[in-house]
Amino acid sequence: MIVFVFSVSDRVMNDHLPPSAPQASYDASRPAAAEHARPTPMMAQYIEIKAANADSILFYRMGDFYEMFFDDAEIASRTLGIVLTKRGKHQGEDIPMCGVPVERADDYLQRLIAAGHRVAVCEQTEDPAEAKKRGGKSVVRLVTPGTITEERLLEPGQANLFVALARRHLSEDQQVFGLAAVDISTGHFTVMQTSLAGLAPELARLDPREIICPDALHEDAELRQLWRDARAAVTPVARDGLDQTSAERRLTSFFGVSTLEAFGSFSAVEIAAAGLALMYVERTQLGVRPPLSPPLREQPDAAMQIDAATRANLELMRTLSGNRAGSLLATIDRTVTSSGGRLLAERLAGPLTNLADIAQRHDSVAFFRSEPGLREDARKALSGIGDLSRALSRLALERGGPRDLLALGQGLVAAHAVAARLRAGPELPALMTEAVACLEQFDVVMAQRLLATLADEVPLSRRDGGFVRAGFDDELDELRLLQVDSRKVIAALQGRYAADTGVRQLKIKHNNVLGFFVEVPQVAGEGFLAAPWREVFVHRQTMADVMRFTSVELGELESRIASAADRALRREAGFFDELHRLVMAHAMAIKSVADALAQIDVAASLAELAVDLGWFRPQMEDTLAFTIEGGRHPVVEAALRRDGKSFIANSCDLSGSPDAGGGAISLVTGPNMAGKSTFLRQNALIAILAQMGSYVPATSARIGIVDRLFSRVGAADDLARGRSTFMVEMVETAAILNQAGSRALVILDEIGRGTATFDGLSIAWAAIEHLHESNGCRALFATHYHELTALAERLARVSNATMRVTEWNGDVVFLHEVVAGAADRSYGIQVARLAGLPPAVVERAKAILHELEKTEREKPVAALVDDLPLFAAPVQRAQPQAAPQADLVGEALAQLDLDDLTPRQALEELYRLKRLAGSARR
Repeated sequence: MIVFVFSVSDRVMNDHLPPSAPQASYDASRPAAAEHARPTPMMAQYIEIKAANADSILFYRMGDFYEMFFDDAEIASRTLGIVLTKRGKHQGEDIPMCGVPVERADDYLQRLIAAGHRVAVCEQTEDPAEAKKRGGKSVVRLVTPGTITEERLLEPGQANLFVALARRHLSEDQQVFGLAAVDISTGHFTVMQTSLAGLAPELARLDPREIICPDALHEDAELRQLWRDARAAVTPVARDGLDQTSAERRLTSFFGVSTLEAFGSFSAVEIAAAGLALMYVERTQLGVRPPLSPPLREQPDAAMQIDAATRANLELMRTLSGNRAGSLLATIDRTVTSSGGRLLAERLAGPLTNLADIAQRHDSVAFFRSEPGLREDARKALSGIGDLSRALSRLALERGGPRDLLALGQGLVAAHAVAARLRAGPELPALMTEAVACLEQFDVVMAQRLLATLADEVPLSRRDGGFVRAGFDDELDELRLLQVDSRKVIAALQGRYAADTGVRQLKIKHNNVLGFFVEVPQVAGEGFLAAPWREVFVHRQTMADVMRFTSVELGELESRIASAADRALRREAGFFDELHRLVMAHAMAIKSVADALAQIDVAASLAELAVDLGWFRPQMEDTLAFTIEGGRHPVVEAALRRDGKSFIANSCDLSGSPDAGGGAISLVTGPNMAGKSTFLRQNALIAILAQMGSYVPATSARIGIVDRLFSRVGAADDLARGRSTFMVEMVETAAILNQAGSRALVILDEIGRGTATFDGLSIAWAAIEHLHESNGCRALFATHYHELTALAERLARVSNATMRVTEWNGDVVFLHEVVAGAADRSYGIQVARLAGLPPAVVERAKAILHELEKTEREKPVAALVDDLPLFAAPVQRAQPQAAPQADLVGEALAQLDLDDLTPRQALEELYRLKRLAGSARR
């Protein structure tokens, strides 16, 4: 259960609420019409707490329920699908109300956070010791999408980042942005600087749950579309960021250093973003400090830039429908730890561009690939290790429990075992050497202390008790014995008293008046009034045939039994606090161990993947090479393997050189369903896998570093922004043609198909010319415009490839093989028949196609390619004016019925008119 306590007087969040923050539908300052209209004390308290947290849904504890009122109740009832009712009146109107059970609060909180809401949970009661420890302050945190830490609310293998943004104007038309990415659940803290053009790709790479930005940025017209497109909740803050001085002061104070130079060199806008991030952490956590790592600066060109559209097209982290299953990440994820899963996702989201760093990752995979026994042992040991980073963070934020302590103890001891096993093997590569050294440097005695103190099975909450190991503390064992088995203790004392006094009829009994007492027959009781027993037993009551006594020992035992439960809990709490302090003293070392384990897990998992699927190490170069032999689409191949089928491998060569003017462009033709899109995507995915440090699904691969990846495969309407399918296609194509450089890899599929034939053909034609002459990048260009294949004769770096098909008894058979050459037709009618078009429609389409193909078309297209210059017509020198001649072209045009021409006929008429014009000039 999550417990967040809020005081009625705390208004700590007011200074960062956006001007447009939603307000409740009540006004506490409005005078009531009558005395009875004044709010009850409970409602007055609710209104004051809500006013201090106006931008959050307030969970208000009422007995066994968290209740919501006014606008919060209406929002929550719609979001959670719970009944909206009413409770009392305020200012003469019914008060809307809904509630959720305390024991199910986590489930409802998760749904509200997923819907983008902020939640403040208010408890009416609080442990006085806890309140005293916090100096009397009651507000402990606000729950927002980017700051949750509860295990049940987080995806184990997915980071939970929020990103803080800052901006600085370098000149009137130039601005830079600082980004600070913080994951409170793990303590990761990175900063970087980027341009306006790079802002969207970086946000797409980080994939934050929440974006924090100053009001000025949130209201900037140039950025509004970015906020609308963001998958994250966008939280504007009232203050326009932080100036460099105050931000730097906040950072040095938080990390306890005198200067930031120890952490590296940061620009002013990076410092401002980092300061804003810390300010948000402090305001949401309200003084409780998470174990953040010092800010790590990321170089803007250290990772392959991949924009949001390309990530979606290639389905890197999730499919187009939003599911993880079926994505590239789900296909390659063989990690056995949560931290390893997060690191794998981080590497996939940001493939490297530095050859040395890529090589080190490949070396780690090669090491585990060549050592199957070592790999198996390491993965087995890692699989039993919990999420150390998140357990540590919860403990640091005082939201952790015994299970987090136990997870740390078990994980840290297992980490030492992993290090010992790796050291016993062959010489380690560089990254693994660093990781193992980190594991060995950690003080395992601390971890052993945790395990020695904690039981093998512990509860989730420290308030439940029972988490200290039996036999660890004698006093605690006695208290537990008193608490759980008081009858045995009483029986043991009764037996001892009976044996010492010789009175076999002696009984120890209990009633509400006397409490515990010793009861003996009256004859025996007379002896208790004399020495030596009168020194032990105190007479309490004489009955008709029995006498009752007490003793100092029995009184003390009764007192201990009565308070045993509370004393046991307090003693266990003391041990918990001691272990908590011990863990916090080693917090940074524990974080290093968690990071090292994640690196080992990722390397071993990628090696397991390579062995299982037959992947090989790519050869990486600082050139424009791109030669893939036997390449395969990893996701499609995995799906076929599940069905017992094989994937048809294909090769691709886009290698180029600066001397040749750039990379090669391959025009891929062939029918739909033949595998063009799969071929295009698989080569992009191979480049990503290679640069993230993985082996690749190919028999060999030679890849020059790709600094930017663009993919435009498929399109859909964006009606909310007033964009048709064709408009979306053109926007994405424009981004590629405007931004792709010589080291980029471009994947284009069916450019121009969303408009008229001549328009689309012209756009595709011009795009290829631009890629060849201006961008100079490596590119795969799939098209149904067979006319474009003639460009291979004109443009030096353009080549043709086609998907092999054959016909059998009138049916088209897709062979899914890529071969050199151009397709002779698209086989669209055969595909339409396979799709289930009515036979009459198919036959009619065949008849129409036969009529359209009566005239040979290849020769006109070749002539068109020869006649059309690149980009623009050459400058013609002035010629002497010729004598007037008959307007042959005009007469020919007048005779044409333009509405009755087919596209092919129009093209032929164009050539005829051109010949007439040439004759007229001669």
